[in-house]
Amino acid sequence: MAGVTGIGSGIDIDSIVKSMVAAERAPKESQLANLEKKTTTQITAVGALKSAISDFQTALGALNKPELFQARSATSSKTDLVGVTAGTTAGAGSYQVEVKSLATSSKVALQPFPNTAEAPATFGGGTLTFKVGEKSLSVTVDETSNTLAGIRDAINAGGKDMGLSATIVTDDAGARLVLSSASTGVGEDITVEGETTNAGLGSLSLEALKFDGSIVEPKLSAFEDDLDGYEAAMDAYRKGPMTLSQAQSAQISVDGLLITSKTNKIEGAIEGVTLDLKARTAANEPLTINVAEDKAGVKKQVQAFVDAYNKLIGVINAQTKVTSVGDGKTPVTGALVGDATARTLLGTIRSELTNVQGDGAIRALVDLGITTQKDGTLKIDDDKLGKVMDSNFTALPALFTGEKGLATRLDEKLKPYTETGGILEQRNKVMTETISSIDKQKEDLNRRITSLQERLFKQFNAMDLLVGQLANTSSSLIASLENLPWAANNSKK
Repeated sequence: MAGVTGIGSGIDIDSIVKSMVAAERAPKESQLANLEKKTTTQITAVGALKSAISDFQTALGALNKPELFQARSATSSKTDLVGVTAGTTAGAGSYQVEVKSLATSSKVALQPFPNTAEAPATFGGGTLTFKVGEKSLSVTVDETSNTLAGIRDAINAGGKDMGLSATIVTDDAGARLVLSSASTGVGEDITVEGETTNAGLGSLSLEALKFDGSIVEPKLSAFEDDLDGYEAAMDAYRKGPMTLSQAQSAQISVDGLLITSKTNKIEGAIEGVTLDLKARTAANEPLTINVAEDKAGVKKQVQAFVDAYNKLIGVINAQTKVTSVGDGKTPVTGALVGDATARTLLGTIRSELTNVQGDGAIRALVDLGITTQKDGTLKIDDDKLGKVMDSNFTALPALFTGEKGLATRLDEKLKPYTETGGILEQRNKVMTETISSIDKQKEDLNRRITSLQERLFKQFNAMDLLVGQLANTSSSLIASLENLPWAANNSKK
């Protein structure tokens, strides 16, 4: 209801009502605002706490893996020649490796033919059979594919699974199909057989594409200084089908022992080690492969564990800290100051960290050089950790892994906080309900204030009307009295 200035009384009803309504609204509104701010801050704090616990659990999970301590690091003294990786079964040691040859695949150029856009080479109908080692591909040649381009497309479509591809290259001798294989190793050479069954379909027979792999580039050494004979042989070679690359196997020596492989990725020559051959080594200049326990990987994971724990402690400290801001001023408090959840969690974690297990050389974190600082965070003494790893590396898994390991024990303590329906989820649910309750109370307050405002306006307007009526009655009575005879005579005197 709109406010109006009192007509009968002259009182500013609008201002009075607004002041009374504001006085009624302010305490409850302030109370709800403070509660909403506090609850929202707590929701954010609990979310940050849950996230930090989750990160810590992830670090614990990575540390609670026996294979982490079984991992091996492998290095090559010449990574541009041989790359190396090692599995958990690899034995520690040093190996001298010499790469004598790399595994290569087959590449051939078939018979050249005159071939132009205006007058393309055409073949009779029939079947072409392409072989790469034990794998084969049969291509049917008909009126839709009896050109070099048609045969090329058919090879590329059907040869994907066996790693066979084709292109057309035009050199001084003419246009020819060039076939490439992805298969390496001895016996993986490309051969081609052709059988024409419909000679009238084209001017060339499919037998002209035949290639048995025996045609190789002539070697000068075979002609005993007969340069003319060598050049003639080369000229004839270039005009016919050619072997551009022969398939061969890789060969290496490991500490003088010869190993032959059809691929450049050699597994099992050294137990648990995979060698990735990239280039030949110089004669009598072997490279060195070193395999050792992956102590750097373990140390990195221990550091990740400490970092995740320190992050969790940092969140707890920030949310439970009381900071003084000066004399006479209210201190700044964290959202979870006095919170039993954070306090219990912190006590549980610290108890497990200091819990001594077993009777070996490594029974607690302090034995690794990991100690607690004044602010509750952990610090690693790198020198001590390094010495322990060098002298007692095999004892590390017992501290962290297994049912009684530190990682498992800590994770079991943390699960009630982060699991579905757990402590933090329940806390968050309660606080979310509180926010919903605040919203409802705001709505109720607005309705109550609106009702109060309407009631006050009605009361003040009724009062204003009554005052106006009384004023009119008073004025009328005075006028009547002044018109009485005795009142008139008195006025003449």
